[in-house]
Amino acid sequence: MMIQELCPVRNVVQVAQGVFVLTCISPRIAASILPGQFVNIRIGTGTEPLLRRPFSVYRTNGCDIEIVFQVVGQGTDMLRHLGEADRVDVLGPLGTPYRYESPDFETAVLVAGGLGIAPLPILTSFLKRAGKPVVSFIGARESALLVDLHLEQVSVATDDGTRGFHGTVVDLARSHLRSGHFAHPKIFSCGPTRMLASTARLAKEFGIPCEVSLEGPMGCGFGICQGCPVELLAGERKYALMCKEGPVFDASTILM
Repeated sequence: MMIQELCPVRNVVQVAQGVFVLTCISPRIAASILPGQFVNIRIGTGTEPLLRRPFSVYRTNGCDIEIVFQVVGQGTDMLRHLGEADRVDVLGPLGTPYRYESPDFETAVLVAGGLGIAPLPILTSFLKRAGKPVVSFIGARESALLVDLHLEQVSVATDDGTRGFHGTVVDLARSHLRSGHFAHPKIFSCGPTRMLASTARLAKEFGIPCEVSLEGPMGCGFGICQGCPVELLAGERKYALMCKEGPVFDASTILM
């Protein structure tokens, strides 16, 4: 059930260079959100940014929901400066979640690039409740941009080599998958489209299932505006909607 709430802000905390976690109070959304789903937040009022912005839910804690964001423009800069006296207009939960309880795997292999980290902490908590072992591979351009909180068995990669593996997070995951130490793995991934395409090829290379959470612009967030098409590889339909049938897709079913 989709819920719209005017949610009090608890705090905004910086967790990396230009990256912040916003915590707001939303008991009903916190109780119903699943990993990989997102909320659409209205930022500002009146003449300020008009469209809602989609944010994956980062974590839930009791009545609280958390989102992680990077300051890239006027809207996210406004989020950064919110305080306890403020409220945000939140619509959710939206979208299709990760299939974290699927019987087709034993070990969850989480792969994230940049702010693709966003849905992984809540996914980790649900996987642990489901009794699934979790390993995490995260990457960023440089160490100052890494967010590695609330994850399990974390290995990191940086493009410039300032921390961990020097190279891409997909190459890092490949090197570990080659070891064969993971029992019946399945990849859960989120990040930029090019990185997700590389992750999908990695999964195909090893013959393992893979789900990806796509990043992209959305208008309404629930399928009315038809503004977020994703091209399908087979079937009667040519396109699915990222906001409604995604943002999580089986990587083998979409064109990236």
